[in-house]
Amino acid sequence: MFRKEALKLLEERLKNKNLIKHSLAVEACMRRLAKEFGEDQDLWGLAGLLHDLDYEETKDDFSQHGFVTAEILKERGINEEVIEAIKSHPGHIERKTKMAKALYAVDPLTGLIVASALMHPEKSLRALDVKFVLNRFKEKSFARGANREQIRSSQELGITLSDFISICLEAMKGISEELGL
Repeated sequence: MFRKEALKLLEERLKNKNLIKHSLAVEACMRRLAKEFGEDQDLWGLAGLLHDLDYEETKDDFSQHGFVTAEILKERGINEEVIEAIKSHPGHIERKTKMAKALYAVDPLTGLIVASALMHPEKSLRALDVKFVLNRFKEKSFARGANREQIRSSQELGITLSDFISICLEAMKGISEELGL
């Protein structure tokens, strides 16, 4: 599946514009991490872009989140590694691949970065640095929905939390106009 087709599918299934922006942010981070690790950027990006495809459909039954998307993508012949990463990102099944581990950690980090940008005096991603985001990470009451343990699992990728934040922050800065930040 090419990105254009994936984006069309995403826009058909998700009506909430913020969920689409979240998906774009996760895609950007996943592509940048794939580059960092010498992995397939298109595959990793696809996993990021489509990871919440079923979110609006499964929001009232979280146990199904990821599995509905997996069925949709299987019918379209999507790479099995992408499907496994999407099924494991909510924490329902074990994360076995580097892609799955990255997606699990990236998902809440994008929310923390967006929340950090919104509370920054300049309300801009470009104004953020790693130190600012790390300071927000340490504030337990800030962006409570951004699961810190899940973000911290980035260490399973063999990189520090600081480097993980740096990679994702730079990726999101690269699409700041699309994100409206």
